[in-house]
Amino acid sequence: MTQIGPVQLVAIGFGPEANFEGRIMAELARLEQSGTIRVLDLLFVTKDEGSGDLVALDYQGEDLGGIVGALLGFEFEGNGERPGPVPGEGHAFGVSREQIEAIGADLEPGASAGVLLVEHVWAKRFKAAVRDAGGVPLGEGFLTPEAIASVVLELEAMAEALDEVEVEVEQAAAPVGKE
Repeated sequence: MTQIGPVQLVAIGFGPEANFEGRIMAELARLEQSGTIRVLDLLFVTKDEGSGDLVALDYQGEDLGGIVGALLGFEFEGNGERPGPVPGEGHAFGVSREQIEAIGADLEPGASAGVLLVEHVWAKRFKAAVRDAGGVPLGEGFLTPEAIASVVLELEAMAEALDEVEVEVEQAAAPVGKE
């Protein structure tokens, strides 16, 4: 099997009034071009207001959505069977199939979601180093505003200090005599 970095599923909800102007796709493209992430799959879904059914939306003819669709419970050709446990994976942590399927089921009628499957390319070697050392994931996730609230001043100070260091490094690396 090819080494793959950590894979994350990101689901972002949008109300009926959402204004899609291309900025999200442009930012994903920028992150891919920088080698930070690799978009493995992307699917936009909506909850039909009349029937309450979850409907997959075709995004500009892109050949995407099959993997995320299968995870959400859509029946596409060839994905009717659910695989068993992954051999060699002794520690299960992360988002379950049931939790993924609930993302679509919990949408309000008329609402939609973009569901993105992304590989964190930047962490590929880090993941291998952790595994080689015998490490297993114990927890992960984006911090909520409530979780950050108690340390927000410290985080802002740290970010400011790191920004200053980055500017100093850039200035030191700049050719002498050029501004």
